[in-house]
Amino acid sequence: MHGIVKTFPGVRALDTVQFKLRHGEVHSLMGENGAGKSTLIKVLTGVYRHEEGTILLNGKPISPRTPLEAQEQGISTVYQEVNLFPELSVAENIFIGREPKKFGLINWRKIIKKAREAMLRINIDIDVTLPARSYSVAIQQMITIARSIDFDAKILVLDEPTSSLDTAEVSQLFNVIRCLRDQGFGIVFVSHFLDQVYEISDRISVLRNGQFIGEYPISELPRMKLISKMIGKDALNTSDLTQHHKSRKNISNNQKIVLNGEHIGRRNSATDIDINIRKGEVVGLAGLLGSGRTEVANLLFGIDSIETGKITVNDKEVKSHSPRSAIKNKIAYTPENRKDAGIIPDLSIRENIILALQAHKGWIQPIRRNEQQRLSKHFIKALNIATTDAEKPISQLSGGNQQKVILARWLAIQPELLMLDEPTRGIDIGAKAEIEKLIADLCQKGMALLFISSELEEIVRDSHRVIVLKDRKKVGEISGDEIQLDRIMKIIASDSKKPVKKLINA
Repeated sequence: MHGIVKTFPGVRALDTVQFKLRHGEVHSLMGENGAGKSTLIKVLTGVYRHEEGTILLNGKPISPRTPLEAQEQGISTVYQEVNLFPELSVAENIFIGREPKKFGLINWRKIIKKAREAMLRINIDIDVTLPARSYSVAIQQMITIARSIDFDAKILVLDEPTSSLDTAEVSQLFNVIRCLRDQGFGIVFVSHFLDQVYEISDRISVLRNGQFIGEYPISELPRMKLISKMIGKDALNTSDLTQHHKSRKNISNNQKIVLNGEHIGRRNSATDIDINIRKGEVVGLAGLLGSGRTEVANLLFGIDSIETGKITVNDKEVKSHSPRSAIKNKIAYTPENRKDAGIIPDLSIRENIILALQAHKGWIQPIRRNEQQRLSKHFIKALNIATTDAEKPISQLSGGNQQKVILARWLAIQPELLMLDEPTRGIDIGAKAEIEKLIADLCQKGMALLFISSELEEIVRDSHRVIVLKDRKKVGEISGDEIQLDRIMKIIASDSKKPVKKLINA
C-alpha cells in the first residue's frame, strides 16, 4: 500500500500511509487509539474506498470495492468477535453460501470431507459435524480462520483475535498463525497486547495520528522505542515534561479509604487487580490502549460483575455490586465513549444533568421542575458550559461541553468517588485545561478521583499516585515525585516476567 489517503468530514484519517506485507511473515500494525489502524485495514479489505494512493497485490494494482471482492482477491479478515452461526455445524459454517452440489442438491459428504481437510490444514482435528457452539471461543476463531483460508486467501488480517482468549487459547492460536506463516501466508496482526506482539511478530509498522511513522524488523525495535513512536514522546528526553510540575504531597495513609478492591478480576477482563483510592487523592490509571484501564473502571462501578476478589466502599464490603449500588454509595463514573454511553442526545441539557440524581433518589421521588432548572443553571455557570439555553438538545453542544454536562450530572449527586475515563479525549485545549483544573479543585475539596487517560502527560500532571496496567494486569505502582513519564513508559515496556523495580532503576 503506497501513499494511502482516506478522509472523513473534517478528518484526514490516513495521510499518505505506507504498508508492505511479505509472503510468510506476521506483520503487526501498531498505534494508539485514532492512529488509523482500523481505517487502513478497512481500505485494504474493501470496507472503505481510498481517495489517493495505490494497493498492489503481487505487483498488480487492486482496488476492492467490497469485503467480498477483497476476499475473492485473496484478502480475508478475522475479527475479534466470532462471526459464526452457532447452531450450524462447523462444516456448514465453513462452506455457507458456497456449498458444493451434486445433481442440484447439496453434497454433504463432500462438505464434511473438505471441512475436515480445512481444519487439518491448521492442525486442528475436531468433529466438523457438531454445532459451532459446541466448541470454545478459541476453536471458533480457528473455524473462522479455516473458512477464510479455504477461499484461497493469500493475506489473512487478524483484528484483535486474542481479546476474548485465555493464555492457553492464545498459545493455541499462535501455533495456528505460525503454521500459516510457514505455508507462505502474509498475516496482518493487530493487537494491543504488547507481549503477544513481540511473541508472534516478524515485523512491526507504526501509525500515529493517521500518519506512517515507520516499519521495523522486530529485532530492531525495543519495546521502549516502540512505545515512544506510538505516543510521540522520547522516553529518554522527558525531563522537560515533568520539571514544571509542582511537587506532589503524598496523601497520608491516615486518609480515609473511600474504595478498596482486593484481587478483583473477571475472565476476559482485568485480572487480580489491587487498588485503593483515598479521600482527596487522584489515582491515575496508565497503560496503552487495551491494557485494561476501562475494564478496571467497569469492575469498580459494577457494570461488569467481579468473579474474583472483593470490593469495599467506606470499609463495608459490597456483596452485590452494580451501577445502582455504586450510585447509592456515592460513586460516579463518566465513561470513555460519551456519545454512546454518556449523553442521551435527544434529551435536553437540563434532562441530561439531572439523570443521575433522579436515579439516586428513585423514580417515586421525581425532582421538581424548578429544582431541575436551578441545578442545571448552577452547573452551567460553575462548569462554564457554553449554552444560552438549558432546554436545547445536548447533541447541539461541542464535545467539550457535552463532557462538562456529563460531569455536571455526576457532581449533582455529590459523589465521594468520581471515576473519569478519558474525560479530555476529543475536546479542545481550552476545555481540557478547564477539566484538569476541575479535577484539582474537586481533589482539594476532599473528593476521591480515579483518572484514566491515554495522554500520559495528563496522568503525570494530575495524579498523586499512578497504577500502571499492561495486558489487563497491574504491573506497577508509583507515587509522589516518582511519577514521571519515562518511569511509566519503562514499566509499560518491561517484560512482564521481569521485576519492574530493577527495570526502573536500570
